[in-house]
Amino acid sequence: MFLNKIKVFFFISTCLIFFFSNNENLKSDEAKIISGIAKVTDGDTIRIDGKKIRFYGIDAPEKNQQCRKPWLTISFISFSKDYPCGQISTDKLKKKINNRLLICKWTNKDKYKRYIAECFKDKTNVNAWMVKNGYAVAYRKYSKKFISQEIFAKKEKLGLWSGTFMMPWDYRKNN
Repeated sequence: MFLNKIKVFFFISTCLIFFFSNNENLKSDEAKIISGIAKVTDGDTIRIDGKKIRFYGIDAPEKNQQCRKPWLTISFISFSKDYPCGQISTDKLKKKINNRLLICKWTNKDKYKRYIAECFKDKTNVNAWMVKNGYAVAYRKYSKKFISQEIFAKKEKLGLWSGTFMMPWDYRKNN
């Protein structure tokens, strides 16, 4: 009888450990929501209620990054000039959000403790909008989700694609 009680105790303990360890794994894969009025940090990072949020799957130029674009073409001669593409990316995101409610769905945090999220203004995916309009690029290292938007922007020569630029991850590595 005593031996049966020990077996039952171990069986129940094992089941509880298994249940709670699997339950935690399920929770970490669920999308969690952060919503509110966002403050824009740069073209791919915002803050909502003190929580720093990095847009999932995209990379925007750094705030002080310069890019080049043609400003005058005469026959076969073309003149280019530098422009503040990082600041433009930041400004376009501010204008798009326009102090409106954002809903961000996140599933994990990065090594800097930022929430990695897709954010929506009404029904517009802001991550996709930034890439489709050429203010950010698809961050293929982490996701393939926004490649079609990047191809569209590149084909239409929108934003960054209207000239030449260093990929944001290369710029960060070199500066």
